[in-house]
Amino acid sequence: MNFNAEKATKATVEWIRKWFEKNGPGCNAIIGISGGKDSSVAAALCVEALGKDRVIGVMMPNGDQSDIDMANLLVEHLEIEHYVINIKGAFDYLLQQIEDAGITLSENSKINLPPRLRMSTLYAVGQSRNGRVINTSNLSEDWIGYSTQYGDSVGDMSPMSGFVTAEIRAIGRVLGLPSVLVDKIPADGLSNEIDEDRFGFTYEVLDRYIRTGEIDDPEIKNRIDTLHERNQFKLRFMDCFRYEEEKNGV
Repeated sequence: MNFNAEKATKATVEWIRKWFEKNGPGCNAIIGISGGKDSSVAAALCVEALGKDRVIGVMMPNGDQSDIDMANLLVEHLEIEHYVINIKGAFDYLLQQIEDAGITLSENSKINLPPRLRMSTLYAVGQSRNGRVINTSNLSEDWIGYSTQYGDSVGDMSPMSGFVTAEIRAIGRVLGLPSVLVDKIPADGLSNEIDEDRFGFTYEVLDRYIRTGEIDDPEIKNRIDTLHERNQFKLRFMDCFRYEEEKNGV
């Protein structure tokens, strides 16, 4: 895969700048900071496009976060304003209220609830700080539906959704991010598992398949294709019924 990271970085920065000129002149970029490569690169791109004084990072641990030091490293490196808002109280209270209502939540429901609380938090910060929320998804994750609908899958704009994981890393290097952030092993921070263990295949295999259509293992190809088809609904506006009465009074 041939990828000109410098050209891609420059084009993305310019796109972000133009987007804000049209959709939020003078507004701040609001970014959830996890300490992973995607939020790190998204924040760095926005700093490059808007200046560090217009980028606000929000760290949202659910209780203790083992890699919070990575998030701190990023905001210190970029010298951006940031907040730490712990969502554990809201998470625990909501779980209890749901349980008290007689509903037993599935494990997947429990895993997906924090991202949705975090997105609500980001929009609350954004509306209070003259901001626009930045989506930090990438093409590799979107391709197989590895996101929480109305959680980390949304935002006001998405600068990296056209880049696969390897390309995001390359952009991070162009932007001068610390290698520990760029090369950090991806994990969702929710299930205590590494992404690739959950997938059953590597990002390298996924990226190659997305960009070239080439893949060596037919079983993995089938798994990726199935995930891609099954999760298409996450990437489009919700399906809406459009009722139209028949003409001629019928």
